[in-house]
Amino acid sequence: MAASAPPVSHRDLYIAGEWVKSSSGKTLAVENPATEETIAEVAFGTRDDCKRAIAAAAAALPAWSKLTPYDRAKVLKKTADLMRERADALARTMTMEQGKPLAEAKGEVLHSADTFEWFAEEGKRAYGQVIPPSNAAKRHLTIKHPVGVVGAIGPWNFPITLQARKIAPALAAGCTIVCKPASQTPLCLIGVFECLIDAGCPAGVANLVIGPAGDIADEFMTNPAVRKISFTGSTPVGKQLMRQAADQVKRLSLELGGHAPFIVFPDADPEVVAKAAVLGKFRNNGQVCISPSRFFVHKDVSKRFTEVAVEEAKKLKMGNGLDEGVVVGPMFEKKALAGTQALIDDATGKGAKLLTGGKRSERFDKGYFFEPTVLSGLSADARILTDEPFAPVMPVLDFSKLDEVIAAANNTPYGLAAYVFTNDLSAAWRMAEGLEAGIIGVNDAVPATPQCPFGGMKESGLGRELAHEGLEAYLETKYVSIGLRG
Repeated sequence: MAASAPPVSHRDLYIAGEWVKSSSGKTLAVENPATEETIAEVAFGTRDDCKRAIAAAAAALPAWSKLTPYDRAKVLKKTADLMRERADALARTMTMEQGKPLAEAKGEVLHSADTFEWFAEEGKRAYGQVIPPSNAAKRHLTIKHPVGVVGAIGPWNFPITLQARKIAPALAAGCTIVCKPASQTPLCLIGVFECLIDAGCPAGVANLVIGPAGDIADEFMTNPAVRKISFTGSTPVGKQLMRQAADQVKRLSLELGGHAPFIVFPDADPEVVAKAAVLGKFRNNGQVCISPSRFFVHKDVSKRFTEVAVEEAKKLKMGNGLDEGVVVGPMFEKKALAGTQALIDDATGKGAKLLTGGKRSERFDKGYFFEPTVLSGLSADARILTDEPFAPVMPVLDFSKLDEVIAAANNTPYGLAAYVFTNDLSAAWRMAEGLEAGIIGVNDAVPATPQCPFGGMKESGLGRELAHEGLEAYLETKYVSIGLRG
């Protein structure tokens, strides 16, 4: 089918309140992973463009930070309203450039609008405190101060959500920001910026630079005007940013990789939980940082759980995310197909049983479609149990004792999310306390919400997004001591 234009108006960088071409004149092709067609050409900026954006953010910082949080909230709330009004167009844009089904894309847009609205209100609660003195001639208090210019780097898998979690709290706190989207999915963020602009965001407060990841990250890390970097992406890149941040002691928020256990106890209904597991696993083709990726099922219910999981996986309708009823779209890019196949081949080569799927779909002439896959009988040294899979593959393992499954679940350098399904309150508490993960869903496969903190332990990240903690990440605490006269 012929490529059609995504329904956002602009294709350029946004710097200092203006849509501008790249200083190099270069453009970048954006591809639809369902059709392999080019759907747009966008400006592809340079390090100099990033410098100009940082300078614009620094120039806008004094006036923006001096506004009351109520005035800043008006921009954020209006942005949320416009995102909801334009949700269909933003979702269609996302599906065309990222691949996820339209319903998932619209859900992401609406969730992101909620994030803007929530931080519009939370910015009004950036409280300090009055501290009782130990000396009668003194008074002590703390006040909050915006960190400054923020560099935000987001990935392709949730191109609106993972930028909204940076833009909204930064602006609410009084910071200004320069955003770098993934080069493969810039159109979604352009659409959000169109909402910000129409909501009255002043020039320079929010800037958008599409360009080479390495050059822009280096500029963020070396430019003294940038005081904080918020990054969502791979653990190796996050570690590199930590090393670079040391030179100027820049503040960091890092949401990195994950390898989430999904643990099913014998008192849970295996049929109900298996259906929830399949929806959670194959959402966005498993290309989700908090996607369940190791399924530990008690031996008493493992057989029925696995049977239902296979049945449900086979029912999933695969296709172009714009088509009616599709729940599994293409994988994001061609190399993801090879990576997924390598994980499956490694597992089956070490004795795993392939129950369904296992290969690139043969139903499509174009697009990066991979069959939803379920495996059982995995060897402990299978790579899919140690490497972050980011793939539509569901490995099922048996367990028999609570302490053993906690140890197995924690046997990973990652600690972003974990899922537990049980009706036993004691088991739920022991898992909540024993699992090494920043987010734990008990009988809840979709725990993320704007008012609750999101982030990981161990090598899954640093700091928290969303919730009150997400606002604090963009604020400094100033201590003021006042000596009284007389």
